[in-house]
Amino acid sequence: MYADAEMIRRILRETGDTWAVVGLSDNRSRAAYGVAEVLQRFGKRVVPVHPKAERVHGEDGYASLADIPFPVDVVDVFVNSDLAGGVADEAVAVGAKAVWFQLGVIDTEAYDRTRAAGLDMIMDRCPAIEIPALGR
Repeated sequence: MYADAEMIRRILRETGDTWAVVGLSDNRSRAAYGVAEVLQRFGKRVVPVHPKAERVHGEDGYASLADIPFPVDVVDVFVNSDLAGGVADEAVAVGAKAVWFQLGVIDTEAYDRTRAAGLDMIMDRCPAIEIPALGR
């Protein structure tokens, strides 16, 4: 229910190529770092969103979604489930087209709110696992 194959394909293929990755820092040992690298390999522009606003993978970082001065298509969420709902609400507020909660990030109320706002949403999945299966 929270990750149907058609929605995964649509987000990865059709929604757009600018992904704000919330929780992405220059810490190479964190999952967000590797996932962002895979997304870039598949042609996505990765925008780091982290309180430190660090430059990562050649892209300037921002402290929040609201600080990004251009539209983002997908918001990829690498924060714990307690904070994820707030990020989903911010994604709606900035006009994102889709929200993607990473493996282990689950908030069913945020899912319902985000879908009710008209955005596609995936929960408890990883785009770095899904995108290679689609091919280029």
